Amino acid sequence: MSKKIAVVGSNMVDLVTYMDRMPFLGETLEAPLFEMGCGGKGANQAFAAARLGADVMMVTKVGDDIFGDNTIFNLQKAGIDTKHVGVIKGKSSGVAPIFVDKSGENSILIVKGANADLLPQDVDDAAEDLKQCGLILMQMEVPVETVYHTIAFAAANGIETILNPAPAAADLDPERIRQVSFLVPNETELALLSGMPVSTDDETTAAARSLIAKGIRTVIVTLGGRGARLITADNVVSIAPVTVTPKDTTGAGDAFIGSFARFYAEHGNVAEALKSASLYAADSITKTGTQKSYASLEEFAEFCKNHS
Repeated sequence: MSKKIAVVGSNMVDLVTYMDRMPFLGETLEAPLFEMGCGGKGANQAFAAARLGADVMMVTKVGDDIFGDNTIFNLQKAGIDTKHVGVIKGKSSGVAPIFVDKSGENSILIVKGANADLLPQDVDDAAEDLKQCGLILMQMEVPVETVYHTIAFAAANGIETILNPAPAAADLDPERIRQVSFLVPNETELALLSGMPVSTDDETTAAARSLIAKGIRTVIVTLGGRGARLITADNVVSIAPVTVTPKDTTGAGDAFIGSFARFYAEHGNVAEALKSASLYAADSITKTGTQKSYASLEEFAEFCKNHS
């Protein structure tokens, strides 16, 4: 497969507040630290793959504000092709207020902003460049019709796809996502999409296979501190977690997916790519922030030496 990776998806500006604990309803607390950085599931996944040396292009939309200008600059600085990053006049860029407690756990709000204007026509406009890619990544922070259109476009052109169904929507049409090569939900998203419980390993496998029965080739369930699980119609592979002391779990799922895409695009071995992605995501949570916590190829090699 071509090693070039495309991301058709979102970008956000992360507005991160670090606090000792989450406030109760109606309560005002003083927080010790605030940081601002580039994020959004699409941009995060693109950034992680690019940090690891992948050839990445992005199809997305930003607002005509300082956040939009900074997002484009940030993508370019990472070496990501921004030819198909459009600017929407009179609209704000997407933002994500993020709240992180002292254990590293987080709560996130998203405001789509210009991401809501990423339309199927934008995919068609980028078609010739997308056809040069071997893998396309998508998330659910953009209009669902754009996701459906991208899946159909990729299938028609023999391009493999990864769909991270986050934020999850119970009304996601299984018929229109069945051509996805890899569906990568967490447990909450899997429960919502399947309508089935996921409190045990057997239940998680059954829920994933209910989606596989509808046509999806492979489901990869991310399990946070318990690793991940690769599920097909006739096989289950557990990906062991990597033990680290977390500082900030924000963006760990995107680090996992973006790095998985990079490793899979390189050698085509799904299980090995997932093992590497588990290491990469673990490394990311030992640092604060989102994209700034994503290691370069050289930094990741050093982490792997210490966590082999």
